[in-house]
Amino acid sequence: MTQRNTIWYNIDWQTVLIYLILIFLGWINIYAAVFNDNHKEIFDITQRYGKQIIWITAALSLATVLLLLDSKFYVSFAYIIYGLSIASLIGVLILGTEIKGAKSWFQIGSFAFQPAEFAKVATALAIAKYASSYSFKMKEIKNILILGSIILFPVGLIFLQNDTGSALVFSVFLLVLYREGLSEIILLFVFFVSAVFILTLVLNIIQVIFIFTIVSFIIAYIICPKQIYTYLKAATMYLIIFCILWLGNYLLKLNFSSPIVLLFSTVISSLIFAVHSFIYKLYKILILIGIYLALCTFSVSSDYVFNNILEPHQQDRINELLGIKYDPLGVGYNVNQSKIAIGSGGFFGKGFLNGTQTKFDFVPEQSTDFIFCTVGEEWGFAGTTIVLMLFTWLLLRLIYLAERQRSIFSRIYGYSVACILFFHLSINIGMTIGLAPVIGIPLPFFSYGGSSLWSFTILLFIFIRLDASRMERLSY
Repeated sequence: MTQRNTIWYNIDWQTVLIYLILIFLGWINIYAAVFNDNHKEIFDITQRYGKQIIWITAALSLATVLLLLDSKFYVSFAYIIYGLSIASLIGVLILGTEIKGAKSWFQIGSFAFQPAEFAKVATALAIAKYASSYSFKMKEIKNILILGSIILFPVGLIFLQNDTGSALVFSVFLLVLYREGLSEIILLFVFFVSAVFILTLVLNIIQVIFIFTIVSFIIAYIICPKQIYTYLKAATMYLIIFCILWLGNYLLKLNFSSPIVLLFSTVISSLIFAVHSFIYKLYKILILIGIYLALCTFSVSSDYVFNNILEPHQQDRINELLGIKYDPLGVGYNVNQSKIAIGSGGFFGKGFLNGTQTKFDFVPEQSTDFIFCTVGEEWGFAGTTIVLMLFTWLLLRLIYLAERQRSIFSRIYGYSVACILFFHLSINIGMTIGLAPVIGIPLPFFSYGGSSLWSFTILLFIFIRLDASRMERLSY
């Protein structure tokens, strides 16, 4: 048996089959989402469903090429691919076209593609390359910082493009690194910071700092219960400093806001208490004070970022999600119509091409970000369950394939594929049913568009090719 025949024999055709089923269902639902009575022909290239078949044909050709390439190619050129991806992200900031408020597209005639979609693939390859090197140890700070830089560099460039949704996808690489030995403390820290950020949005900053202060005193008492009088003195000092600063701000007409005065009071009193704790060797309390100051500072900065850096429509979407603001005819219109469409489908749906919410364009972006609405309305609960089962089957299959790899590079890359697809799936569907903010990321293999389909195809078929050579020794 020749080498080429061996590769084709070793390909995981089960994964390929799931991929083919998903892109076919996606194409059919795009046809239903933008169906036009004047253009009923499904291959009509003047319509989105006609264009999508072109993207699908190109994606299948691309998948074939990826399978024909030697698996060592992806290892050898991982950093070069990453470098080219970074160059494209920089280039789009200079030469890109702004679409829907994000300058993240290269426009070539009627065709547009988004470098951020392909940056996920490049970053996954770079992480796999670095973390699979012989000298790599996850517990070394140097390695963690380098991996963090590999992830954060494209994230920063994508944020500059005003494409928050694509940037957030890169957070899933933390899960990949956790599988490779990243400390769970870092994951818990990220989760805790996210929770504090949400708390800052739900409550005002004064309430948040007050909660942190009370909780910190309670924890301090639990850690060192014999210092109760010291804590009372610290609390009294805190109140006195706040009153002095607030009164000074009022009399001198400095116009500092109440949160800033409170933060100054917190910092000054905490530093005085920290000196006391250091003198009396209360090191646990000293650490607690450091954490307390970091949380208070982060809360104030989060409040500033939310109110001064995020775009108004991003603020509105987050407020709508958290229940701070309810605007079904404004910012919440998309999600509200989406839920109506999905709910109206019932158990078996209204039938193919019979979706009224879809047919009369009540749901915006119904062939891209909200394509899942078409599935829910026309195929009902049964149809959405089948689609979710297919995606679950694919994710479980990818995890199984990743775990059977002999190469560390292939395993890391395989987990990257699974995590990226999971993030897109959960957030996209979460958007349509009101459980996640509308951040504009596509549903893999379903949403209309060449960039997303090709990037997901490249992402998946590189791993299928690596898996086909799992018995080979990949050199680094």
